Amino acid sequence: MSFDSFISDNLPPLAQRIRPNTLNEFIGQKKILHENSLIFQSILKKQPFSVIFWGPPGSGKTTLIRILSHEFDIEFNEISAVSSGVKEIRVILEKSYNLFDLGKKSILFIDEIHRFSKSQQDVLLHAIEEGKIILMGATTENPSFEIITPLLSRCQIIKLDYLGFKDLKSVISRALKEDIILANRKIKISDEVISLLINISGGDSRKMLNILELSYSIMSDEQVELDVNHIQEASQKKNIIYDKNGDYHYDIISAYIKSIRGSDPDAAIYWLAVMLEGGENLEFIARRLIILASEDIGNAEPYALQLTNAAFDAVKKIGHPEGNIILAQITTYLASAPKSNAAYNAIQSAMKVVKRNGAESVPLYLRNKPMNFMEQEENEKNYNYPHDYEDSFVEQNYFPESFNSPSVFYFPKDTGREKFIKERLEKIWKERYK
Repeated sequence: MSFDSFISDNLPPLAQRIRPNTLNEFIGQKKILHENSLIFQSILKKQPFSVIFWGPPGSGKTTLIRILSHEFDIEFNEISAVSSGVKEIRVILEKSYNLFDLGKKSILFIDEIHRFSKSQQDVLLHAIEEGKIILMGATTENPSFEIITPLLSRCQIIKLDYLGFKDLKSVISRALKEDIILANRKIKISDEVISLLINISGGDSRKMLNILELSYSIMSDEQVELDVNHIQEASQKKNIIYDKNGDYHYDIISAYIKSIRGSDPDAAIYWLAVMLEGGENLEFIARRLIILASEDIGNAEPYALQLTNAAFDAVKKIGHPEGNIILAQITTYLASAPKSNAAYNAIQSAMKVVKRNGAESVPLYLRNKPMNFMEQEENEKNYNYPHDYEDSFVEQNYFPESFNSPSVFYFPKDTGREKFIKERLEKIWKERYK
């Protein structure tokens, strides 16, 4: 038996082998991991707090929680909401109560906490409220939708982002230098292959490392450099059975959303069928369609948002299997509707300006009416009431006075109903939309 075979048969997957053990080793998430951040300050003061980390798969949620448990150096219990229930929680809580009576704290880490039912989440409330246990949860779903309000009010919500290109490249570099198998073999990867590997992973570090490890297993004993063919072959060797608890679940929902965005109702229906046959949660699908209705259709068909929200309510009321029909209807409608991301681009552009420059002062004539009549008259003397003019429009400045010229954030497209919006804006704001 070769060294590689012996070692690989007795070791966990690559993603676990190179999992960081300290914050210094942790890669990415600089927005929440800096010296003034809540996490760093809590470590310095040795004051753990209940928190739910919300972020995409492979962004480091579980790793970060395990690192925190070492930093706080207190009792740590870990369960998965997929395979655990109230019985397991009660056993851990009883142990934490005993430790609390001895003046010691303990952490309960619940992975995929959004998969706990409301009754399961209720069991945690009393212990967290009295400080007898520190809850740390990880979820890929928006906590506002999946976590009960009383539990949310007792926890901080910290959002993690997909890892960027540089961060993922650092993860690969670490694997090549530190992994017992890859480092021993002195595996090499060109920049071209690294870029392909990162792009295929879609920001998911765990998925990227799984593909890297599978790519390595395809190599012959004589080879020391991974090439494009290895990566492409490995990325196709995934288990195609849909698992709503696995990473492939996110690939399917991505393909589904992109098919709708690409106006292909047939492909969208196919991916919908894959999810439904796999037992996917109907509300999980419907929520993503609500986002899509604004992000990818917007004012090209404003009714899309209203109809999608109605579909979400209907799915909640009736569930499987008739809810499948409702999802099929809204899927084909959204895929066939005209598309525009102009509203999405508008708010992203405006937020960048505000983040860069801060919020400017509101001109007096646009401010809320004060109680004093004289002040009100002074404030409004430069304000022209649009309905007093033809077509209920009069050209005046609504931006902060510090703006030298009005900014254009919203660029409506020539698709669907947005075409009429564009024509009206070009007519009334001639200079702005030259």
